[in-house]
Amino acid sequence: QVQVVESGGGLVQTGGSLRLSCAASGVSFRSYDMHWYRQTPGKQREWVATISDNSGAYRTYADSVKGRFTISRDNAKNTAYLQMNSLKPEDTALYFCALGAKYWGQGTQVTVSS
Repeated sequence: QVQVVESGGGLVQTGGSLRLSCAASGVSFRSYDMHWYRQTPGKQREWVATISDNSGAYRTYADSVKGRFTISRDNAKNTAYLQMNSLKPEDTALYFCALGAKYWGQGTQVTVSS
């Protein structure tokens, strides 16, 4: 059974940092591109960042987070990360990770206070 669990969300002030984790089990983790998305009530889910499978040599970011967020992966731990720096109130959202487009977690809430 495949499980995907996000963690690391919380409440932080503007300008602060958080690191989100996405732990997967029951799946060949290294074989999947990893994605982070976010969603706020009443809005469509927004893609945030992607890291390619295996070595993770290829990384892309939404313009809204470029230069502030960093995606990474540790295949030995079956875990992906999203380091978020210089957080803004508009980064407030429920953050999800996904293995390819196939397996999704339940999300972790990030709230940035002004």
